[in-house]
Amino acid sequence: MSADSQPRIITQQPPITFLRLPDVEQRVKLKRSAIYQRMSEGRFPKSRSLGARCTVWIESEIEDWMRQHAFQ
Repeated sequence: MSADSQPRIITQQPPITFLRLPDVEQRVKLKRSAIYQRMSEGRFPKSRSLGARCTVWIESEIEDWMRQHAFQ
């Protein structure tokens, strides 16, 4: 059997969901200034820019951060 005739395994990644700042504030119970302060200190997931006036966070990164900090 050649490499070309081998069956391919296709893995499906979960969809990426973006959150805007008001959604992040609501989920983590922090205000804008606290979120940006922690980001600058490397203690909060970094935001992504999707355009000149569109900043988002990746939902799975926020959820991971929440799990890590749930009981601190």
